[in-house]
Amino acid sequence: MVLVGPSLGAAVAIDFTVNYPEAVSKLIFISASVYAESTRDMSRVPKFVPYAGDGMWVIPSEYSDAEPDTLRNFAESIAEEMNSKHAEDVHRIYNIYVESDFQVTDVKMIWVDRLGFDLHVQSGEGTFAVRIPFSREVSDEKGVKSSFNMMSHHAWEVEKSYAAPEFERVQFLKKIR
Repeated sequence: MVLVGPSLGAAVAIDFTVNYPEAVSKLIFISASVYAESTRDMSRVPKFVPYAGDGMWVIPSEYSDAEPDTLRNFAESIAEEMNSKHAEDVHRIYNIYVESDFQVTDVKMIWVDRLGFDLHVQSGEGTFAVRIPFSREVSDEKGVKSSFNMMSHHAWEVEKSYAAPEFERVQFLKKIR
C-alpha cells in the first residue's frame, strides 16, 4: 500500500512502516511536522526525495537502510551560531545563492545537515522556506563551517563583482506563512 502521513500523521505513518514494512510500498509525507526521533525506533533518518513539490516519499527499504545524519546532534547549535555571529553572511548567501524577486527583511538558518542548510526568509509577501545545498557533502561541524565560509566568501566576491557565480541558483522557495 501507499501510506500517506500529513503533518503530525507522518509520525504515525513512520511508526506503522517500521512495524509493518512488508505492508508499505511507499511512504508519503505531506507537510510533515515531525522529527525522526519523536517516534519509536527512529534513530535512522530516512533518505527523502521530493514528491509533488509539497511532500516527501521514501521506499521502506531505503528508510531501513538509511544512516543517521552525522550532524543531527549539532544542527541546532550550528544554526544558532550562524544566526547570532554570522547573520550578515547568512543574508548574503541567500541573496547570491537563491533566485528571488522580492525584498527580504530577514533571513534565519533553521537547520543544517550533511548536504546543506534550510533558511526561513521574511519579506513583505510572507515567510518562505528555502534549501541551499553545500557544494560537497560534509561529515562534521568543522566541514559545515568550512563549507559555509567558502560559500560566504564566494557570495561576497560575486556581490562585489570580483567573481562570477560558479553554481546554479536555487529557484524553489516555499511559502510557509
